[in-house]
Amino acid sequence: MPTLTLPFATQLSLTTKEEFSPELIFTADQSEILKSIHRGAWDTWEAFTLRLRAEELVLHRDFSDLLILPNLKERWEQAGMVPYEHQINTVKKVIGEMRGRAILADEVGLGKTIEAGMIIKEYLLRGLVKKTLILTPASLCRQWAAELSQKFALYPVIPRHEFEWAKYDLIVASIDTAKQVKHRQALQEIYFDLLVVDEAHKLKNPLTQNWQFVNSLRKKFFLLLTATPLQNDLKELFNLISLLRPGQLGSYKSFRHRFVQDKRIAKNHEELRTLLGQVMIRNKRGPQITLPPRKVTTMPLTPTAKEMALYRAITYFVRTEYRKGERASVNPLTLLTLQREVCSSSFAAANTLYKLCGKATVEKQKSILSLLQMAAGLKENTKMNLVEEILRQAPTEKLIIFTEYLATQEYILARLKKKGIPALTFDGKMSASKKDFTIGRFRNDPRYPVLICTESGGEGINLQFCRSMINYDLPWNPMRLEQRIGRIHRLGQTRETYVYNLVTQGTIEERLLRLLVEKVRLFEVVIGDLQRIISCFGRATSFESKVLKALVEADTESELDQNLSALGDEIIQKMSQDKEGSLWSDLL
Repeated sequence: MPTLTLPFATQLSLTTKEEFSPELIFTADQSEILKSIHRGAWDTWEAFTLRLRAEELVLHRDFSDLLILPNLKERWEQAGMVPYEHQINTVKKVIGEMRGRAILADEVGLGKTIEAGMIIKEYLLRGLVKKTLILTPASLCRQWAAELSQKFALYPVIPRHEFEWAKYDLIVASIDTAKQVKHRQALQEIYFDLLVVDEAHKLKNPLTQNWQFVNSLRKKFFLLLTATPLQNDLKELFNLISLLRPGQLGSYKSFRHRFVQDKRIAKNHEELRTLLGQVMIRNKRGPQITLPPRKVTTMPLTPTAKEMALYRAITYFVRTEYRKGERASVNPLTLLTLQREVCSSSFAAANTLYKLCGKATVEKQKSILSLLQMAAGLKENTKMNLVEEILRQAPTEKLIIFTEYLATQEYILARLKKKGIPALTFDGKMSASKKDFTIGRFRNDPRYPVLICTESGGEGINLQFCRSMINYDLPWNPMRLEQRIGRIHRLGQTRETYVYNLVTQGTIEERLLRLLVEKVRLFEVVIGDLQRIISCFGRATSFESKVLKALVEADTESELDQNLSALGDEIIQKMSQDKEGSLWSDLL
């Protein structure tokens, strides 16, 4: 049996390739130590330091010092990444106080994905987690995989076959893929040490397949990520928290009795806030979390006579059909879409008019065909002149153009191509691999200064390497406008950002923006306040419907201004009334 001679202090147990039980002798005689080394009783220095590091990790029983900070320091320095104080505090709280079950509800752009990555890595370093599943929207799978590999030296698998769920320990998957019958059973048989669900606000209804599927998975630690944990009413909040930690809020009957004054207004705020604080962390922009300044400017433009004639004709059609109520042959949502499309481009409106024409009666087809002919007669739109001028003044800047509609996107691309300006397109119909390729090309290839992005395509992507954005058309929901801006104005942005809002004079688009900027102070309020504005009307579409109603009930521009002014007063009044019971200000 080998004998190890060690100086004074207790030495860690050492092993060679073959197991043995060494005899420990404590001595101050250096010659005895040298003899042991010559006999080969000591392992290599590399093996010793590796074992020493392993023992150090085992000795970290509390969470006051995070292992990820020294472990990832060199990697983060090379990547130019510095963890923010709020992120470090979030990791400590989730692991140390919340027992690994938490809702990460930071405002848009404050790094929920980074916090989740830090938590995953910390658990792995401590040996508390092995099997991890991350469920995201399909469009974000590769972005998650890239973030984990680049910033945390974690290399997840995006599975394509059933056997891969059990084979690999770190998996990123689309929730729509995972809940398919052929995958669901395999996943339900696995016990996950950690389950992470991104865009978790889609799990607020226990009657949905998503909620039931996630609830059926066996897991020890559980993270839900969402910037909007509270949207419409307190029951949704109850459902989300009950999914995360069953029993935290009791039964729904007792929860409603103790905490619900109205479906959107809470009572016993302090007690409810305490319960929420045990499972939810929400970091907000403020003195402790600052981003570079952003400059938002409104760029008004004068439409041509033909463009204005089309706008007025479509507005008259929408107004006439809407006022028919139940007798209308066109769905109100289609009318809302058509009115918004004509503010974007004649090409977007023409698509909807064409579809309407195929479904309409012979009598109705005449009026729709007249509108379609007017739209087809417009070969160019004035908005693009302004886009080209912005690009001319900033020729070396990477720039993103946002639009809601594919037809508008195609027109923008064609105009830029005609001007000799190379551009890339990005939309929700693209495959995940094509999205990754397009973003990488836009970021790294100087030949492509412009990315034309649809709203569905841009959801959840990080574009902070770019600092300039044009909103070619404006969403009627101010929260969606803020989410667009949040693609570039977020953690990791190091430069001042510029946002150009293109607005056609004399349209509902111009009046709505004036309402939001002048009365609601759109670009001065925080995201939580924007959510409160939308919540005042129940759902996002309700706010948009209010805007459409203000338009169709007005016979003159003066009446339209009065209706929108009244809508602004209603927003302010409801926000004021909601101040004491606000889900956002009081509970978060």
